[in-house]
Amino acid sequence: MDSIQIALLAFVQGLTEFLPISSSAHLILTPPLFGFELQSLAFDVAVHLGTLGAVITYFRRELAAMSLAMLGALTGRSPGSTEARLGWMIVLATLPLLVLGLPLKALLELLRDDAELIALVIAATTIGFGLLLWLADRTGARKCDEYALSWRGALVIGCLQTIAIIPGTSRSGITMTAGLFLGLTRKAASRFSFLLSIPTILLAGAVETKDLLEAPGPVDWTALWVGALLSFMVAYLTIHFFLRFIERISMFPFVVYRLFLGALILFVVLR
Repeated sequence: MDSIQIALLAFVQGLTEFLPISSSAHLILTPPLFGFELQSLAFDVAVHLGTLGAVITYFRRELAAMSLAMLGALTGRSPGSTEARLGWMIVLATLPLLVLGLPLKALLELLRDDAELIALVIAATTIGFGLLLWLADRTGARKCDEYALSWRGALVIGCLQTIAIIPGTSRSGITMTAGLFLGLTRKAASRFSFLLSIPTILLAGAVETKDLLEAPGPVDWTALWVGALLSFMVAYLTIHFFLRFIERISMFPFVVYRLFLGALILFVVLR
């Protein structure tokens, strides 16, 4: 990988992981668009770890408070803590991925050899779930914060998150959509989505690392370190500015982008 390819893919991953526009679709579409060979699994793991580091760093105070509160709840010192409750909701929302993640991933692997089919799937999910995001943003009550989320709501978000294994769906997009339908504000739905990404990326990274260790071939460690660092910086800034402005700008710009991208993919594939 040359320096331009490393920088471009790291930027794409850092920018799209936490925006509701699907990072997996962009990582699949970027190499052919710019004439690059598809990046290695090792590089995908590296840039995902970079974004994981960004979200952990950004929410480090909340994570520390939740961890201490959950420990206190287990020992009986603070059973009614709102931080502990939010922590348990994140754990609950992660459980569906443990059950459904690997079967869905195995099913998706059957489609990966058909580039045209994958492109059509990305187009369909980009448009379809973009319209669903618009509907949720328009009709959701937007009056609750993430601490008010019920266990049923957390489970719904977790179940819908598993669909994001399909490229084009967007993990952030589908979890934000579910949160908005459940009455969360845009910022609360986004914050819960970002916090939920931590165990999700960890689990996905563990599966991808297992696949990586089983694959032969040399590893370009310089590319991995540079990619991880760049994706970390871009992802951190993306989280910061997204949370700062999302209540003001709404989800509409991302819906428009998804519709345009999906239409462009259909045009290229079907022409």
